[in-house]
Amino acid sequence: MKKGLKSGVCSLTTPGNLVESNPNSNSNNGASAKEKDVISSSGELENVQLKPSRDASRKKLCGYLNKLGIKGPIKTWKSRWFFYDENKCNLLYYRTAQDINPLGSIDLSSASFDCKVENGEGVFEIRTPSRVFTLKAISNQAMMYWLQQLQMRRWEFLHSPVDQGRAQAGCGVDNEDFLPLVKTPTEAVGLKAASLPAPQTSTALQNISLKHPWTEIQNTVHNICGSKQLWGNNGNVFTFSEFQEHPENPDEEQEAEVEAGCGGRMDSRLNWVRKARWMNSGFPGLPEELSRERNPMDKVSVLQQQILTLTEEVKSQKELVKLLHKALEAAQQEKRVSSMYLTAAEDKDRLELVRHKVRQIADLSSRLEALEQEKKELEQILTLRDSHIQELKEHVQLLMEKNHAKQEVIMALTEQMAREQSDPLQEANTITVETLYKQQEEIEHLKDDIEAYKTQNQFLNSEIHQVTRLWTNVAENEKALLMKCACLQAQSCQMESKYLTVLRKLQEAVPGLPSSHAELVRNLIQEALQWDVKEKAEEGFNLNPVSEYDEYGFMTVPEYEVEDWKLLAKIQALEIKSNNLRSQEVVEKPLRDRWNSIGELSPSVELKSLIRSGIPVEHRQRVWRWIVSRHCSHQPDHYQRLLQQSKSTEHPACRQIELDLPRTLTNNKHFSSPTSQLIPKLRRVLLAFSWHNPAIGYCQGLNRLAAIALLVLEDEESAFWCLVHIVENLMPADYYSDTLITSQVDQRVFRDFLSEKLPRLMAHFEHYRIDVSLITFNWFLVVFVDSLVSDILLRVWDAFLYEGTKVIFRYALAIFKYNEEEILRIHDSVEIYQYLRFFTRMIMDGRKLMSIAFNDLNPFPMKLLKNRRSMHREELEAELCELEQIKAAYVKERAEQGPQNLKEAVSEEEEEI
Repeated sequence: MKKGLKSGVCSLTTPGNLVESNPNSNSNNGASAKEKDVISSSGELENVQLKPSRDASRKKLCGYLNKLGIKGPIKTWKSRWFFYDENKCNLLYYRTAQDINPLGSIDLSSASFDCKVENGEGVFEIRTPSRVFTLKAISNQAMMYWLQQLQMRRWEFLHSPVDQGRAQAGCGVDNEDFLPLVKTPTEAVGLKAASLPAPQTSTALQNISLKHPWTEIQNTVHNICGSKQLWGNNGNVFTFSEFQEHPENPDEEQEAEVEAGCGGRMDSRLNWVRKARWMNSGFPGLPEELSRERNPMDKVSVLQQQILTLTEEVKSQKELVKLLHKALEAAQQEKRVSSMYLTAAEDKDRLELVRHKVRQIADLSSRLEALEQEKKELEQILTLRDSHIQELKEHVQLLMEKNHAKQEVIMALTEQMAREQSDPLQEANTITVETLYKQQEEIEHLKDDIEAYKTQNQFLNSEIHQVTRLWTNVAENEKALLMKCACLQAQSCQMESKYLTVLRKLQEAVPGLPSSHAELVRNLIQEALQWDVKEKAEEGFNLNPVSEYDEYGFMTVPEYEVEDWKLLAKIQALEIKSNNLRSQEVVEKPLRDRWNSIGELSPSVELKSLIRSGIPVEHRQRVWRWIVSRHCSHQPDHYQRLLQQSKSTEHPACRQIELDLPRTLTNNKHFSSPTSQLIPKLRRVLLAFSWHNPAIGYCQGLNRLAAIALLVLEDEESAFWCLVHIVENLMPADYYSDTLITSQVDQRVFRDFLSEKLPRLMAHFEHYRIDVSLITFNWFLVVFVDSLVSDILLRVWDAFLYEGTKVIFRYALAIFKYNEEEILRIHDSVEIYQYLRFFTRMIMDGRKLMSIAFNDLNPFPMKLLKNRRSMHREELEAELCELEQIKAAYVKERAEQGPQNLKEAVSEEEEEI
């Protein structure tokens, strides 16, 4: 202790140093711990008075509180000294203010606070993710002071963890976010409370923490050492000169200490520590009482009371001494055995000692088992006794209720007799006065409850406000991290996609490579084919996994049967994942927010722009129903009548419909199996349409249009009217007739647009004699079904249903523009046709394709499209008429030549015979 005082300098440690040790550590620090206790304790009691800096304006948060603990089946309140650690945002608690090691800590950085009127006066809770701490202050004012201060300290720690100076000065708190400051209860909190006596308990050992025995022993030894130094060498406990010599006015003491210098402060600091420890040892105000009590009998009574208190303290110290004696005896026994083992001359003696030790261990194990068995039996007996006690309590409660009921009956009869014997008017007045008195008491109680609930409501509102703001900050940080992670994953997918693309190029060039290089390329390709996008995504953190099917049941990653195209499937999977990650927060979320803000749908420029960008999955069904209902007036029961007609009479197209059903959307899980639930619905929709429009009946391609409508709209009748809208309103007449004349006209119109918009590509096709209509005819007939990936396909359908067939021309041109450079690099007609067979499945960036379709290519109005159609239709009809004439002339010529050729054939046969 002297060493600690000598090593101290003028600027002593702050009170936080007293509790900065690890709460979970129970190691004995020896003399250094004692020095730290003396210095930090003295700094606690004096630092606020000695330092005139900016820290002096900020009070340390500490004081005594009752903590609800569980001692067996009984819950008890234990008095604890609480101290707030500003460096770690922890609330440490000790048994007394003079303990050197804390019993535990409460992490306030992720805690919330709560107070309820029904729990009692001064009771509040600190809720952490792992535990709920129930504490009790001496008054409601002290409770509100603790709650408000803890709120402010938590806010400062979380919002300025780096700038500790600003947090300690209180500059980081916005007073508008908190309730008005509660007046500090100086008698319950603060450094001065350390000099006040600790709250007394009913028994000496009630306040001792059984969960932390080693910490209790350390603190007790430390306090005993401190008490010895306090009493002095003469052993006189009742020496009060130190307290009487200390100035009563703290301000005067501060001035005197500042003038006296560092040495004076050290002596004064020691006096404060001694006084605080003396006051907390159970002798509060003893010098004052002895000086005031001039009667010797009064002095004797005071001293006797203090002797009783000291006796209780000695009992508790004896219990701890017994524990220390037991530990010492065990250590000495172990030491003796070890000495005997080391001093044994022969191995036999050592072996005998080891065997003796083993026998002792076996004996102790058997005793432990017997004790455990006895413990179980006692527990069972205790359970039976508890149940019996509970039954007795219930029986007593029942008897008390019966007794209470009898007393009420007796009271009622007594009051009735009194009323009958007394004056009726006087009786009424008495009842009225008693009723008014009771009502006034109830009103006062209700007013008190209202005030308490108002205070509770204000605090809880403040707590909710603070927790919400903290949660918002955490959510924003999490969102930023997710965005960063998505960008990194997208970059990783791009790099892997480029790697697989290079492997695919090398795969094509394997025949021309040396044998060693070709073997290396084959190994790399084999490893790439064994790697699975979905399995790799499941290994770690995955923001947007590539699932096997999308929301409508389409396969997201195609399965190519050709071995050389398996790398292509891997590349497509990586491209899908990369695009989804990049557009998840940047594009998709703002688009969903705009759609969520739209109420009732009505035609507008904004709605047109939104539909072109793609309708979110949760809004697509509603928008499609609205588009179809604008152009098709639903006739009641029309669809049901068509179904009845198809059941009663077989349509000529029924056979063709049955043949096309298994070939509909084979890459969709809802149609891939003959037992799928949508197959019967699709059959009914196509049969109903064949009876609804006998001029067309059924044409190959209508099955795919109806299937897409079923997947999105889910209802048979809605899908039927969607098919009607496409065939009869959006597409020109005769588009799905037997001759498909309008479909052929659109192919000629598209070649004109291709020559105008992409002249280099069209010249490349003409040079190698590529007929584009062999590829694009099916695009126009089924609106890109089975050509584009599902996500891009549905975006095309969104704009197609709202704007019409010009969308098909725009996207067809955009597809060729998207892949123009790749096509221009191919210089073989067979390879060009092979590339055009699957190149639409390689388009993964739907946003880029949409931008090319509606922004990059110069727009063309619907009027121009109609003029081109009429011009090419006249040309095509003239060609068809000329072909009909040629056909008729040929048939006529064959008819004339038929009999003559027959005669010649017969004469030749006769000659042979």
